[in-house]
Amino acid sequence: MPRVVPSQIVEFIDAEFSFARTRQQYNVDIQFKGSVEALLRLVDELPSELLLLEGATYNRFVHSVSTMKSTLELEIWNSRLSSMAPIFDRKLGDAISDLRACLEPLPDEQIPAAIAGLSFITDVQLRNSIRGDIAFANQAFSGGEWKAATVLAGAAVEALLLWAITDKKATSERESARIRIIPGAPADPNKWDLDGYIKVAREFALIEDETTRQAALAKDFRNLIHPGRSSRLSKICDKGTAHSALAALELVLRDIS
Repeated sequence: MPRVVPSQIVEFIDAEFSFARTRQQYNVDIQFKGSVEALLRLVDELPSELLLLEGATYNRFVHSVSTMKSTLELEIWNSRLSSMAPIFDRKLGDAISDLRACLEPLPDEQIPAAIAGLSFITDVQLRNSIRGDIAFANQAFSGGEWKAATVLAGAAVEALLLWAITDKKATSERESARIRIIPGAPADPNKWDLDGYIKVAREFALIEDETTRQAALAKDFRNLIHPGRSSRLSKICDKGTAHSALAALELVLRDIS
């Protein structure tokens, strides 16, 4: 049986219930019964290890699925003979929108429990994205895929430093640091490069000197993904660069958490 993943269900919802993406109020009547049944089947086949929902979000997920199942079983909804039917149509539409909102941020790959939980990052979608990069970097290293491990670890370092800078420092502080430390860089921190994140993070004492040095190495190794640079420097990503990038990642995690 094919493995169902969250993004697959979100794609199905967008194809069959286009209103759900923008959460427009919509009455899902009897003509959609087959699509709702298919959606419920996909949800039932979603592996539990991918259902990384907590607290209120999990409650919302359970409520939306229960609403869909109970509505399909209602005689009033199926017969369409009662004036109450449109009310259930509307509730069904809301439930589908809620389900999509719960599933959209979820990763399609299981993230091992041993990977850093990153509970200090409150944005669930960002947290899962970074955890995914960390998990896949470790998996790539275990499989001898040195280039993938180097690049993914570097990407995680970059995302973590950006989060730390924007979360822990006011806009005025960041702007002052940008002007002094990385002149010419865009005002928007999202458009800085890894070198800028490293320098500003050190200026704010978000990372230690040891971490700064290791992250700078990871930055240089990550740049080897560009063929021209790799050729000019006569270097390639190997086990050493992967080790170095993963070490930088561990040090950044230590410092900012």
